[in-house]
Formats: sequence, C-alpha cells, structure tokens
Amino acid sequence: MFTILPIKGYIDQIDGFYCDGIHAGLKPNGNNDLGFIYTKEACTVAAIFTENRFQAAPLKHFLQYGENFKTNFVLINSKNANALTGRKGIESINTLFSQLDFDLINPVMSSTGVIGNPLPIEKLVAGAKKFDLMAKNGENLSRAIMTTDAYPKTCMYEVKLENGTSFKIGAVAKGAGMINPNLATMLCFICTDAAAPFEDIKEALIVNSKTTFNAISVDGDTSTNDTVMVLANGKSNAYDKEAFKEALRLVMHDMAMLMVADGEGAKKVAAFEVINAVSNEQAEIAAKALSNSLLVKTALFGEDPNFGRIASTIGASRIDCDDEKLVISYNDVVVFNKGEICFDAQTEAKAADVLKKDKYKIVCDIGLGDGKFTAYGCDLGYKYVEINADYRS
Repeated sequence: MFTILPIKGYIDQIDGFYCDGIHAGLKPNGNNDLGFIYTKEACTVAAIFTENRFQAAPLKHFLQYGENFKTNFVLINSKNANALTGRKGIESINTLFSQLDFDLINPVMSSTGVIGNPLPIEKLVAGAKKFDLMAKNGENLSRAIMTTDAYPKTCMYEVKLENGTSFKIGAVAKGAGMINPNLATMLCFICTDAAAPFEDIKEALIVNSKTTFNAISVDGDTSTNDTVMVLANGKSNAYDKEAFKEALRLVMHDMAMLMVADGEGAKKVAAFEVINAVSNEQAEIAAKALSNSLLVKTALFGEDPNFGRIASTIGASRIDCDDEKLVISYNDVVVFNKGEICFDAQTEAKAADVLKKDKYKIVCDIGLGDGKFTAYGCDLGYKYVEINADYRS
C-alpha cells in the first residue's frame, strides 16, 4: 500500500535538486529565457520525444548518449528551438557546454521557441556563466521555459510507502500551442528522489503518456522539440514500482491538463469520452478526432451544443458506428439517443449551460462493444489566431 499526497512547491524542494532561471537576452521583453536543473550526483535519466520526423538538435544530442546514461545538468532555453539547424545545431550544443566551467556529467539541453534560427551561443554562454548551481528557485525556472504560456506549470507530490519510507516527485513544464496527440508540443521535466531504475522509469513513461500527453490537443500540430524527461537521483532510498508508476501518472496528467487549459486563448477544457466502441483502439481514434476537430473546437468556443458536429466527426473518423446505436451527452444531458433527436428547446438550453462551464465532458456511447478512451481538448477562438500570427515578433 502507498499514499500519494499533493504538496505545494517547486522541484527545488526535492532533495538534491537545484534550479534557477535568468534573462540571457533571447526574449526582447526582458523576461527569463534560460534555466537549468542541476544535481551533485548524476541522475538516472529517461525521456520520450516527439514523433515529428524533424527532431530538433537537442533531441538528437540527447540520443547520442545512448540508453541508460546518467546526467547531472539540464540546460533549457526558450525563444529558440534549435530545430532544422542541421549538424551545426548539435555542434552548437557541444560548443556551449565546452565553454561552461561547471562539473558536468553528460549534460543535456532542451530548447523551445522559433524553428529555423541558429542558437545564439554567445548569449547563452554569457547567461549560463551567471548561474549559481546551488540556487533553489523553481519559480524562476518555470518562467524561463515559457513561450506563449499564460502561466507557469508545476506540480508536486509526496509518496509515502507502507514500510515508512517516502519519496517526492514533481514537475515543471511549458506548453500552450502546437499541441496535438502524439506527445503534444511541450517540454516537461519531472524530478524525483525515488530510487527508481531506468527500466521502470522508461516503462512508466511510455505507458502513462498514452492517457496524458498523447491524449490532449489544442490545435492539431506536433512540434519538433516535444520532450518529457524524468530525472531520478535516488537520494530518498525509497521505491515501489506501482507507487512510482501511479505518482508519475498523476504528475503527467496534471501537466497535460494545465497545457490544455492554457491552449493559447482557450477558455474551455473538454473531455471527449468515447465508450462502448468496438475496441479501445477505435475509441481512441474517435476521441482524438473529436479533440482535434476545428469545427468542434469553434463550437465549444461559441458555447454551441451542436451535436451534429460531434456525430459527423465520429463518422468521419471511419470507426465502426451506427446512428441507431449512438448516444451523445453533454455531461448528463442527452441530446441524441439511438437515432432519436432529443434537442428540444429545454434540452438545448441545458446543454448550452454545460458548455458555459470551464470544464465538462462530452460522452459518446458508440453502443457496439466495450472499447473506451478519453481525449482532452479545448476551444479555439480569436486569441489563438492573434498569438500565432505574431509568433516570431
């Protein structure tokens, strides 16, 4: 048995972890744009990355180390993705690390921002040389990695085990746009003092990503830089495989939901719950089609319970379905029931009231099996266009 308790704070509260963020001159507004995570002892590190075929230089640099290596330093910058920069992008990372007078063990880098610009080495080196590696300032770090994010994204948990030992696990992340099922456009750094082995961390990462980061959508785009990284320093000497897996799932779910809620001007978060499909795989296809549909997203923005868009999207997803088996509900308000339209004025008003909420679920009962999957999405409105039209400025 184990108990998982949410606690306040940033990743610097975890034993052995240090972090900070500064302004290095990448963001013209003077906000933080360069941060780090450091440990004296090398950490076990595992990561999953975007499936975009044009992976950014930091991902390629990380993968050159091979599996099951250890690191004690992660450097993170915003405003520049170091993507589509070729071999020079990787060489820039090596050049940067070679100029830092720190005791680094297999240092890794992560970047987010505009694609297709060379990394500004001089600014990053000058900025990184100002770091105090013994700093504990998680808030500064959380702001340094933001791009179009409206707010920092963090969470923390303490896990108490039956034998009286305990460990902490927490995360800092960024993500608001270019979010699409297939990891989503985001950076997420998860730190823990659990004594977790590499194989267990990687397995839990892959399993939990399916229902968290791979189940969210803002706009249907997948980035070149998407990264979820777990750093485990083992300082607590505490570990339980099932407890760690569940705690990691909670952290990843928290971060995923914060990203959807922040979806570049988003006001609504919808859970698209597809049940009783022929298979779990078909339920996933339909749920992700709903979370990705621009027509559905704009209906959510307009608070319009247009169940026709829901049904049409399910049909277009090409899963097995029959309108005489289908039931569509907004929360518990049934608007379509096995071929019968339940959309009189009173029901429409109730459904519209649901869509006025910040969070709700749209349940689609396919009625052909026991497959199920829940995807998460948000509305899409004027602010999204405004932000992305001016992204490079």
